[in-house]
Amino acid sequence: MNMDIDAIHKALANPVRRQILAWLKQPEAYFADQAHPLTFGVCASLIDQRTGLSQSTVSAHLATLQKAGLVTVQRVGQWNFFKRNDEVIQAFIGHMNDGL
Repeated sequence: MNMDIDAIHKALANPVRRQILAWLKQPEAYFADQAHPLTFGVCASLIDQRTGLSQSTVSAHLATLQKAGLVTVQRVGQWNFFKRNDEVIQAFIGHMNDGL
């Protein structure tokens, strides 16, 4: 698997992005009221609401997570749904365990 280790470190350096990843790990616990099935992922607007930050700030955080490969996005109509990319996360953890 091709990972950008530096981009992942940069993404994980921010506490808001780490919190978003934690929420996405258990979407049913944090986003149960979403109208669309959670199998799509979590709607960006619900992530905005939970953080209490502006839409543009959360969009920048989600873009950083996506660029690092830590989340995937699925567009449904006008909405973007985000999910953790557990394959990349596990590969990164493995890299950290083996490399350091």
